[in-house]
Amino acid sequence: MPHSVSDPDSASSVALSPGATHVVDVPLRWGDSDAMDHLNNTLYFRLMEEARMQILYGAGLRLPADDGPILAHASCDFLRPLTYPATVRVTHTLTRIGRSSMEFELVLEKAGDEGGPYARGRNVLVWMDYVANRSAPWPAAALAALARVMRAA
Repeated sequence: MPHSVSDPDSASSVALSPGATHVVDVPLRWGDSDAMDHLNNTLYFRLMEEARMQILYGAGLRLPADDGPILAHASCDFLRPLTYPATVRVTHTLTRIGRSSMEFELVLEKAGDEGGPYARGRNVLVWMDYVANRSAPWPAAALAALARVMRAA
């Protein structure tokens, strides 16, 4: 299988469905702060990226390959400033699965802070045939591998 999903024979054993979540804690680095001692806005996207890559690599999806996911959309609403030191809890919640795309809502919170989110985001991943340079249906094995690393709704 070109996209290197580790266990293609178990594609039918687990179903990925909206509401599934993945949570990862990412520590902030001191150098991520701006002159106002806030996390630089661009770093919110890096936190989302790190969490997304932990999902993909945890599912056994490796790059480069002939096919695989691309990030087609990323957005972020900045709600409260994050400051160092902190560990940011990034939660992906699957909201939609299409033929070749899937959509996630993201919440960034400070671990140990019950005061609510610091940022909310949205990501859309699209399965691509890199050789033909066009979208393709999500392979069943890739969906099953993603289901194994996400917590079912």
